[in-house]
Amino acid sequence: MAHLGTPMAVRVAATLRVADHLARQPLTAADLAGAVGADAGALERLLDHLVTKGVLSRDEDGRYALTSLGEPLRDGHPSGIRDALDIEGAVGRAELAFVQLLHSVRTGRAGFPEQFGTSFWEDLEADPERAASFAARMGADLRIRAEGIVGGFDWGSLGHVVDVGGGDGSLLIALLAEHPRLRGTVVDLPDTAAIARRSLEAAGLADRTDVVPGSFFDPLPAGAGGYLLSSVLHDWDDASAKAILARCAEAAGRGGSVFVVERIGRDGRPLHTAMDLRMLVYYGGKERGVGEIGTLAADCGLAVRAVHPAGALSIVELTAR
Repeated sequence: MAHLGTPMAVRVAATLRVADHLARQPLTAADLAGAVGADAGALERLLDHLVTKGVLSRDEDGRYALTSLGEPLRDGHPSGIRDALDIEGAVGRAELAFVQLLHSVRTGRAGFPEQFGTSFWEDLEADPERAASFAARMGADLRIRAEGIVGGFDWGSLGHVVDVGGGDGSLLIALLAEHPRLRGTVVDLPDTAAIARRSLEAAGLADRTDVVPGSFFDPLPAGAGGYLLSSVLHDWDDASAKAILARCAEAAGRGGSVFVVERIGRDGRPLHTAMDLRMLVYYGGKERGVGEIGTLAADCGLAVRAVHPAGALSIVELTAR
């Protein structure tokens, strides 16, 4: 459970795209080293370890091949595992901050700045490729969860939904596809907002949508029927989460609602302990249950009206008190 060698070996293989090369044909370490830009001897040692773990196989001629266990490491696999493990991508890089878990447990603060000298969000902003990889990863996750969210509430009854921190627009696209009369707006930082605009145009939804570049710590477009925070609040500490809710409450006014979508079980408690640790280490954030969300909301003039099951998630509906 505690040996770090195997998870790092898998992540390095994912970063080097070893599985893509071996899926085409079995290769020796020497042949593969030239293709992936690695030292042949060191790469062979890595591959041999992955053989012992069942990720790869090796024949009597020293050629390595993928096993069924290693298949998800291929680029484009439906699981999205390779992208999540890629050390040079946003999520895989953030996982390296787990070596600072002791710092996070002792202080309650993020480990990422201790590891990289800057916050996760500043680090992301400094590298457009990494920012694009993060947007793509979040979009892929949203597409997986979208069915539950779409079916978890009658979004069409709201008339207009603002997806706050809506990423590449994947969730809004799913909502609008299900509700032809619904209008939508994505609010996200400028680079991500540009991706969302292209996605919405490609989906043929430009006439029913707006994209607003900006931060959810700043004033939001006012007057919509619903303000959606999907897997947003868990990225932030209590003070920041409260500030985000306050902006949503301000924009929603007396007539709108705020919808917080998180991993919450039927008992109202957080579901995912591993994700809770990720939020702590990456951002200093946390997974919250209905009670904790309600407490933060109350300080913003909001109250929990209902909790709607949404597949593996829950939708906490908040309205003005």
